[in-house]
Amino acid sequence: MLLFENLVPVSRTDAILKRLLALHPKLIDLSLERIERLLAQMGHPEEHMPPVIHVAGTNGKGSTIAYLRAFLEASGKKVHVLTSPHLVRFNERIRLAGKLVSSRRLNQALEACEAANGGAPITFFEITTAAAFKLFAEVKADYLLLETGMGGTYDASNVVKHPLGVVITPVDLDHQAFLGNTIAEIAVSKAGILKRGAKAVYGRQRDEGRAVLVRAAARLGITPLVMGEDFDGRAEDGRLVYQDEAGLLDLPPPALLGPHQFENAALAIAAARHFGLPVSDADIARGLRTVNWPARLMRLEGTLPSLLPAGSEIWLDGGHNAHGAAALAVALREINARHPLPMVLIVGMMNTRRPADFFAPFAGMAERAFGLTIPGEPNAHDGTVIVAGAEAAGIAAEVSKSILNALASATSPGRPVRVVYCGSLYLAGHVLHQNGTPPT
Repeated sequence: MLLFENLVPVSRTDAILKRLLALHPKLIDLSLERIERLLAQMGHPEEHMPPVIHVAGTNGKGSTIAYLRAFLEASGKKVHVLTSPHLVRFNERIRLAGKLVSSRRLNQALEACEAANGGAPITFFEITTAAAFKLFAEVKADYLLLETGMGGTYDASNVVKHPLGVVITPVDLDHQAFLGNTIAEIAVSKAGILKRGAKAVYGRQRDEGRAVLVRAAARLGITPLVMGEDFDGRAEDGRLVYQDEAGLLDLPPPALLGPHQFENAALAIAAARHFGLPVSDADIARGLRTVNWPARLMRLEGTLPSLLPAGSEIWLDGGHNAHGAAALAVALREINARHPLPMVLIVGMMNTRRPADFFAPFAGMAERAFGLTIPGEPNAHDGTVIVAGAEAAGIAAEVSKSILNALASATSPGRPVRVVYCGSLYLAGHVLHQNGTPPT
């Protein structure tokens, strides 16, 4: 993934993004005042966008949006999407009526926001969100799927006053330095995207998070649908069985791999039905078969697998916290039960995460681990810190200098292995670039 602090501009987009990054001394400074000022200067594009489905939570936001997009597009609808971060190119964050924004159109929107801002302090995420809103207001579509960047209450996306519906995926510990040290505190922040008059659907929550979210909804006169109480989904005989008060749906399994994706898919189905989206059961089934979301338990084909002995596999996952690691470990156990191979983890992480917590679910599974410093990321853990976290979990580990060096060290001639790159979406972006398979 590109990090614009260290970027030597190689394109007009890179040069613009580098200038925007310099407008605020902090990468993260949660507030709505700056973006509200800029949007007002621009004529309030956020008030002229298609109906919005706003999604917050700790894990599963992007996957839930990917399912909703797949359902809607299967029904013939045009869908805008805003997600973050990107993997290889910034354009991945903004999808206009189904297609990634072109560099020409992106540059025009970014420069218009830069001019309207007039050099005033504003964070990178805030001004790029404003640019996305400008594009969403200009290009016709039927729906906008909008992901929060961090938290909810003071996230730049939370300037949308009247969303069609709100989805809150499972809330867990993450970004504690900004959102709070307990699940209850983090849930308060996530609940900030709830709006009076907008329907809400919640993913499966821990008790302390659920209590906060339900109280927040009640204060706004909202009765949310809660997974595990009002609806649910499970794997049964290789298929997805979804159930709510209207009955059962017997559906194909999600194209996204891992047991956790059955829950993400069920959450998206509940949202589609509760919000009254114009999707049929056949559209949902078709969307489940065609959904795509890169770097989420993704088996790689391309350059990197060709460097390993025959019979080897490379998997890529962007999960970056303890909750995501636990989901990844469950999925890998299932994969290994069907086709056993020695497992090697190649891990890069940002320094806001605890490597020991990430590695704990892989104890007894991974044969070895390699820790590397994510290239070009000043806020990345040094590889030595990651190795110490692996060793604390009882996994033999060593430092590697690069993605390719770690891969070369992961196996010996003629010995197939299952390599898993994980720990950060930033690392995932670099892996996809090295593999020659950027998202489209």
